Amino acid sequence: MTHAPAMEGLAEDSEPRHGPVKSPRPAELKRRGRRENLAGYLFMSPWIAGFLLLTAGPMVASLYFAFTDYNLFDAPQWIGLDNFSEMFGDPRWRHSVQVTLWYVVVGTPIKLIAALGVALLLAQKRRGQAFYRAAFYAPSLIGASVSVAIVWKAIFSDDAVVDRTQRLFGIDAGGWTGDPDLIIYSLVALTVWQFGAPMVIFLAGLKQVPRELYEAADVDGAGKLRQFWNITLPMISPVLFFNVLLETIHSFQIFSSAYIVGGGAGGNACGPADGTMVYTCYLYVQGFENSRMGLASAMAWMLLVAVALVTAVLFWSQKRWVHYEEGGR
Repeated sequence: MTHAPAMEGLAEDSEPRHGPVKSPRPAELKRRGRRENLAGYLFMSPWIAGFLLLTAGPMVASLYFAFTDYNLFDAPQWIGLDNFSEMFGDPRWRHSVQVTLWYVVVGTPIKLIAALGVALLLAQKRRGQAFYRAAFYAPSLIGASVSVAIVWKAIFSDDAVVDRTQRLFGIDAGGWTGDPDLIIYSLVALTVWQFGAPMVIFLAGLKQVPRELYEAADVDGAGKLRQFWNITLPMISPVLFFNVLLETIHSFQIFSSAYIVGGGAGGNACGPADGTMVYTCYLYVQGFENSRMGLASAMAWMLLVAVALVTAVLFWSQKRWVHYEEGGR
């Protein structure tokens, strides 16, 4: 009881000399929030304008053109589902689907196997490791260019490097770019040559695998192959899933290399006897060479639906084979 006055004085001294701090009013907080939101939208406005004008707008327009007869010069005329019925009945369209699926099923796994194999080699400590990483990654930076496709076509043409190398081994198959059955293999070789990007991703995943797991496996007498199957693959399965998803989508979108290696214009725009008639190449032919933009728009939306379905299947399948660190799938 004798210390009560002192405590009261202490409480009085604890108050700020300029008075208690006033909390912002709700109206002021709302105005401040609106100013911050406005500033954010202003900074985002270039991206928003680009998305609306260059992505969303053309997508909506192509969806409308898919149901019209549009030739780029006259006004589009509504024809309903005629473009889709014509597309499904076109033998060249079915051939383009077959070529694309073959390219995806064959080219993507070979590319990923090559990327993973080189990543396993580069994950080991050795001299010049940085140089080798850069050298293997470089083709991914230039592989999609038109100039590389032109050089690639020259390499696989008649009496070129590949043709002469085949003759040394007694194989007289001629140039691949002139053979309808072999030209697609040159595209597969080109995409496999560009394994640098998935290789870097695999390499990053391999660096995250704990070394203690391999040490314990060595103690148990597990060989390298068993360690790879039971330790490496499960631990990098999220990275593997990412690469499979990304490279599958890219394979469906192949165009420039198929168009350039195939011929580039005219009747053989997609290779001799439509040997490189991938889906996007036939879409380009219909849209810009035949001036049938309505049919090309319908084909583009079918490609979008197909890629979406493949993506959904991959995401569904990951529950069975993708393992995460938390122990879930």
